[in-house]
Amino acid sequence: MSLPAAFIDTVEHLIPRERRFDDPLSTLAFGTDASFYRLIPKLVIRVESEDEVRTLLRAAHAQQVAVTFRAAGTSLSGQAVSDSVLLVLGDNWNGRDIRGQGEQIRLQPGVIGAQANAWLAPFGRKIGPDPASINACKIGGIVANNASGMCCGTAQNSYHTLAGMRLLLADGTLLDSEDAESVEAFSASHGELLEQLAELGRQTRANTELAAKIRHKYRLKNTTGLSLNALVDYDAPLDILTHLMVGSEGTLGFISAVTYDTVPDHPHKASALIVFPDVETCCKAVPVLKLQPVSAVELLDRRSLRSVENMQGMPEWVKSLSANACALLIESRAATQTLLHEQLAQIMASIAEFPVEKQVDFSEDPVVYNQLWRIRKDTFPAVGAVRETGTTVIIEDVTFPVEKLAEGVNRLIELFDKHGYDEAILFGHALEGNLHFVFTQGFDSPEQVARYSAFMDDVAHLVAVEYGGSLKAEHGTGRNMAPFVELEWGNDAYQLMWQLKRLLDPQGILNPGVILTDDPQLHLKNLKPLPAADEIVDKCIECGFCEPVCPSKGLTLSPRQRIVMWRDIQAKRRAGIDTTQLERDYQYQGIDTCAATGLCAQRCPVNINTGELVKKLRGEETRHPGTATWLARNFATAMQGTRFMLHVANGARMVLGAPRLASLSASISHASKGRVPQWTPAMPQPVRLPQPPRAIDDSRPRVVYLTACVSRAMGPAAGDEEQVPLIDKTRQLLEKAGYQVVFPDNADNLCCGQPFASKGYKQQADDKRDELLAALLQASRGGLDPIYCDTSPCTLRLVQDLADTRLDIYDPVKFIRTFLVERLAFEPQDKPVAVHVTCSTQHLGESQALIDLVGRCTSQVVIPEGIHCCGFAGDKGFTTPELNAHSLRSLKDAVQYCEEGVSTSRTCEIGLSAHGGIDYRGVVYLVDRVTRPRADL
Repeated sequence: MSLPAAFIDTVEHLIPRERRFDDPLSTLAFGTDASFYRLIPKLVIRVESEDEVRTLLRAAHAQQVAVTFRAAGTSLSGQAVSDSVLLVLGDNWNGRDIRGQGEQIRLQPGVIGAQANAWLAPFGRKIGPDPASINACKIGGIVANNASGMCCGTAQNSYHTLAGMRLLLADGTLLDSEDAESVEAFSASHGELLEQLAELGRQTRANTELAAKIRHKYRLKNTTGLSLNALVDYDAPLDILTHLMVGSEGTLGFISAVTYDTVPDHPHKASALIVFPDVETCCKAVPVLKLQPVSAVELLDRRSLRSVENMQGMPEWVKSLSANACALLIESRAATQTLLHEQLAQIMASIAEFPVEKQVDFSEDPVVYNQLWRIRKDTFPAVGAVRETGTTVIIEDVTFPVEKLAEGVNRLIELFDKHGYDEAILFGHALEGNLHFVFTQGFDSPEQVARYSAFMDDVAHLVAVEYGGSLKAEHGTGRNMAPFVELEWGNDAYQLMWQLKRLLDPQGILNPGVILTDDPQLHLKNLKPLPAADEIVDKCIECGFCEPVCPSKGLTLSPRQRIVMWRDIQAKRRAGIDTTQLERDYQYQGIDTCAATGLCAQRCPVNINTGELVKKLRGEETRHPGTATWLARNFATAMQGTRFMLHVANGARMVLGAPRLASLSASISHASKGRVPQWTPAMPQPVRLPQPPRAIDDSRPRVVYLTACVSRAMGPAAGDEEQVPLIDKTRQLLEKAGYQVVFPDNADNLCCGQPFASKGYKQQADDKRDELLAALLQASRGGLDPIYCDTSPCTLRLVQDLADTRLDIYDPVKFIRTFLVERLAFEPQDKPVAVHVTCSTQHLGESQALIDLVGRCTSQVVIPEGIHCCGFAGDKGFTTPELNAHSLRSLKDAVQYCEEGVSTSRTCEIGLSAHGGIDYRGVVYLVDRVTRPRADL
C-alpha cells in the first residue's frame, strides 16, 4: 500500500530531494539495523531539524502514516526498522551544552555516546550509560532504549540520571521540561493529557499489588515493556511523561534533547580475573562482591572462555581450564590510587574463602587489564566469526534475581543443549543478574524457525514465569520480545502499558509493532536473511559499529549498507532475478564512492575490511591491465607526465586566474565523469627533483630516505606560504638531526604499488612493491640502516605482511619519535595547529604519537571532532571530489582559529587545505620550524 498523497505532498514541499530516498537500493540499505529483522521502508527521510520532525509528525498524525525514528541503528531487537516511513537523523543533531563543570550535560539525539564522554573527560565526568556499542550508538537510541552496560548497572542508566528532556509528541506538539514557557504552553494545550497521566499514577500507586510488582521488576535490570516505574516513582505528570519516554523505543514520541546528571569518571582503576571451579561457586561470590566497592563484575562461563582461548594474545592457561569453570572479571575504580588500593584489599578479603581454580590478581597496568577486558569483549565476535555462512548471530539478554543466578545459568545451559545450540555462550553483568547469551541461527527453513520459536518460548517461560526475571535487561523490547510482554508483566500491567500508548499516540503511528503488539507471532516474521556474498564480508553481523568512521556515510552507503546491498545482489543473481539496474546504482553508491581505507575493520567486531571487498570488485571490472603493466614498468616516465600535467595546470592558473580555472575545471571534470581531475586552489605545483647527494663515508648514522611518488611529483600549492618541497624539507630535518641521507637507486621509478592496488590491479601493485623492497634492501645495506618513508599510506603498504624482517621501515611519526626527538631541542610555538590523523597512521598505531609530537611543537593542538578519514583516498579527491567534500564538511568550522594544519600524506593535505581554509603540510615542516640541533650532542 502506497503512502497517502497528502503526506507525500507535505514531504516534497518540506524536504529537499537529496534527503528523500524511495529507490530500491536506498530503502533496502536503510531497512537494516543490528537486529535479525528486516522491513523495507516505503520512504526514508534524513531529517535535519526539530521543525522538520514536527511538521512530518503532524502530517503523519493527520494521515495515519506510521513513522519510525533511527539514530545509529545499533538496536538489537528490531526497534529501528520500518515498512512505512523511516526518519533518520542527519548531521545537525550534535549539539551539546555542558553545565556546572560537567555536572550536567544537555545533548541532542545525534551525539555518539563516546563523544559525549570525550567532552566530559576534562571535567572527570561521564554519562551514566555505558553500552558496549558506545563508540557507535547515539544518545537518541541510548535514551529511547534505556541502554546501560558493564559499569552502569541500574543506578546510572538514563532513567535514573535524567535531569530534563525536550520532546515531540505524536501530534507534533513540543515540550521542553527545562523551559518554563514551553511547560506553560504545553500545560495549556495538553492539560487533559497531563491530568490523565497524574490519575494513572495515582491509580497505579494505589494498586498495592501492581505497584509492588513494578518496584520488584525495576529492582532488576529491566527494559521489557514501557517504563511503568515512572508511575510509582513520580507524582508530577511532567516527570511521569519524561521518564516514560526513557525506554519507550520511539513508540511514545521523539526525543530531541536530553539533559543528564553526569557521574564521576574515576581516573584510577584495576581489574582482576578470578576463575572458580564451577558455576555455583562463581555465582555465590556475586552477592558478596555486590557489597564491595566494585564498578563492574562480568561473568564468563566456560563456553565463552573457550570461544576466545585460541585468539592471539590470550593467556595460554585459558585452554587448560576445567570443563565446569566459570570466571568473574572484576573492576574497581577510585579517585585516588591510595583509595583504590584500599578497595582492592577489601574486595579480595571478601572472597578469600571461595575456592579458586585460576587467578589473575588485580592490576593497574593498562596492558594487563586491557587484555582481561579483551577476553570479555571478544566473546560475542568470536561466535560471529565461526558461524556458518547464511546464519545470523543472536544476542539475547535476560535478568535473573541475583540470588537465583547460579540456577539461571545452569537452566539456560540446559536449554542450549535441549535445542541443539552447541555453540551458545553465556556472559553478563553479574552484579545485576544480567546474562547475555549468544548463539547462531539460520532462518531459511521452516524447521529452523520452529527451533528458534520453541527455544524462545522455553526461555520466556523460564525467565519470566519461573524466576520472575526480565526478558530484556538492556537491549530493549523491540519486535523480538513484544509478544512476550504480557507473559512477563501480567494482564494488569500490560493493559496499563496499552493505556499509556493510546494516551500519547492515539493514532498508533509511532513505531507500531515495537514493545506492544497484538500479534503473538511477530517475533517470527520479517526475519532478516544473511545470504552468502563474498568470503571477505560473509561474517558481517550488520551491527553498524563501522559507520561512524566511514567517510561516505551520508553521501552514499556505509560499510554495513555496502554489504547489505552486495548480499542482496548476489542472492538475486542466484535466484535468476535481473540485477542490472541495481548493479548500475551500486557502481557509484557502493564502489566508486568507497575510500577503501579500511578504518571500518578497526571498528568491526569480526575485523571485516569492507574496502577489501570493494577493491576486489574493482579488480574484477578492470579493463586496462596492459596499460597498468606499461605504467608499472615505465613509472619514471609516468612521473614525468604527472609533473608535466601539474605544470600545465599551474600555467593555466597564472593565465586564467584561480577562480575561473576552478569553475572551468569543475565543469570539465563533471562532464568527463571524473576522468579529468578537478583543479582547486590547493592543487600542488610540480616538484623539481633535487639531485640526490652522493654517499659520503663519514661518522654520521645513515638513513635511507624513500620519497613517495606523490612527494616526488607534488610540491606545495601556489598559495601556500611554505614553498619548500617536502623532499628538501625532510632532508633538511634529517641532516639537522645529524643523519647522513641516502636515496635508493633509480628512485623515480620506484613505487609501493598503492596507486595500482586502489584501482584493482593487484598483480601490478605487488610487482611494484616487491621491486621497491628489493631496492630498499640494497640501499639499506641489507637492512643495516633504517628506512624513512615520507608518506604514511606508502609506509603502511610496505609494512603490511612484510616477510623480510631485515627491513626497518618507518613513517615520519615513528621515525621522528624513535630517532630524532632525542637529537633535537624543541622550542614550541604558541599558535594553534590542527592535526589530521590519516587512516594509515591509525592503522600503523601512531595516532597518539602524532598528537603527542605536535604537542611538543605547540601548546595548542586542535583535533577536529568526527573526522576520521578525509575521503581523498589517493586520487578520489580529484576524480570523486564530492567524497572528499562530504568527509570534510565540518572541517572549516573546527579549524577556523588555526593558522596551519599537519598530516602525514600529501594527497590528504590537498583535500584538507581545500576544505579547511588553512594550509595543511607534512608534520616535518612544523618539527623543522620549532627545533634546533641539541647543543650537548
